[in-house]
Amino acid sequence: MLVGSSTGDFSRNPMEKKDFKTWLENISNTFVSLSESQKNETLDHLISLSGAVQLRHLSNNLETLLKRDFLRLLPLELSFYLLKWLDPQTLLTCCLVCKQWNKVISACTEVWQAACRRLGWQIDDSIPNALHWKRVYLKAVIRMKQLKDHEAFDTSSLIGHSARVYALYYKDGLLCTGSDDLSAKLWDVCTGQCVYGIQTHTCATVKFDEQKLVTGSFDNTVACWEWSSGAKIQHFRGHTGAVFSVDYNDELDILISGSADFTVKVWALSTGVCLNTLTGHTEWVTKVILQKSEVQSVMHSPGDYILLSADKYEIKIWPIGEEVNCRCLKTLSVSEDRSISLQPRLQFDGKYIVCSSDLGLYQWDFASYDILRVIKTADFSNMSLLSFGEVFALLFDNHYLYVMDLRTEKLIGRWPLPAYRKSKRGSSFLAGETAWLNGLDGKNDVGLVFATSMPDHSIHLVLWKEHG
Repeated sequence: MLVGSSTGDFSRNPMEKKDFKTWLENISNTFVSLSESQKNETLDHLISLSGAVQLRHLSNNLETLLKRDFLRLLPLELSFYLLKWLDPQTLLTCCLVCKQWNKVISACTEVWQAACRRLGWQIDDSIPNALHWKRVYLKAVIRMKQLKDHEAFDTSSLIGHSARVYALYYKDGLLCTGSDDLSAKLWDVCTGQCVYGIQTHTCATVKFDEQKLVTGSFDNTVACWEWSSGAKIQHFRGHTGAVFSVDYNDELDILISGSADFTVKVWALSTGVCLNTLTGHTEWVTKVILQKSEVQSVMHSPGDYILLSADKYEIKIWPIGEEVNCRCLKTLSVSEDRSISLQPRLQFDGKYIVCSSDLGLYQWDFASYDILRVIKTADFSNMSLLSFGEVFALLFDNHYLYVMDLRTEKLIGRWPLPAYRKSKRGSSFLAGETAWLNGLDGKNDVGLVFATSMPDHSIHLVLWKEHG
């Protein structure tokens, strides 16, 4: 009850607590019995009688009453469906709303797998743990930011040669270097230690395995050496020009060499006998690759051994198997214009052939020999291919090492390079670990990325920086 005072002020005489509860119960019972329109009219009247304190109280409580936590109320399957439409950054923000939201969002495997895929990460569907993929995504975000901010790599040097290093070959954490100082060395990239060092001829190209080293030389010969003793196991004589590239296969007992005499020779690896000389090139043969086919075509089947040889303008494809007297299956080129040259870093994985040129980066389908794609950047004439994967490609020019996202054909990261030794043959620089080019997985971004020989006879290494 409000009572007016002589001064015009009003004082409030509150109802006793017990009487108020009785009154409120009676009012509530009456309110419940009203029709919907009567309830609305009653509320309108009470609101019109309310002051600022009551209206503020009403506003604060209505907001809470009208909100609904859909993630808590919806079935889990529907919640997951809705979450798939949100971008990962929004999802991470939603994880901060409350423990329940964080629990639901962190349990949605498909959401985090999709987020990883968008960043170019490999997804192993046999791992259904959503929290695992959320952690992988968070790790991926850091790594991709490092690539963008030029902070993903570290550098180091290998010092030990006393003359120019011409030849490099990398495998399983080990880097082989061949030098003008008539030696070849095998290095552990992680420790920087020299594992083996043997006396050789001047090496233009090298390839090795656990037991042996094969070298091609400017003295026109190929040699096979034993790591443990340094002994020369076999000497291959017959070329009349420097040997720029070698490849071999123990199963076939075959060694392949490409030379400045415009020929490719096929040798018996164990005896050193020349089995065949492949002709048809009109320029120095700067690259040979011996690889199994992984696709079916009219000319070859999965499992067939294929030889690729490349010169300045053409790539030739040869069938190599039990019959060594083979004929060229196909010749690939990017232009009939002899001013447009191929670069010597040819790549073949049994399914695709990739090579860069002054016109851009070309990818051929090995089953049909059709050009699948041509990638051009603003200044590709100065940019060279190092390695090409399913998701990323590694490129470089005179100043930087580049990572390209092949899905968008955009450069997503770069790393500064020193003034390295330049070689038209391209054997004095190479890519290291390449599994990550088919998609990062949170584990394969380790080890060597790039190596090149330097004017001071050292080897400059670019390596993945460890995760923080």
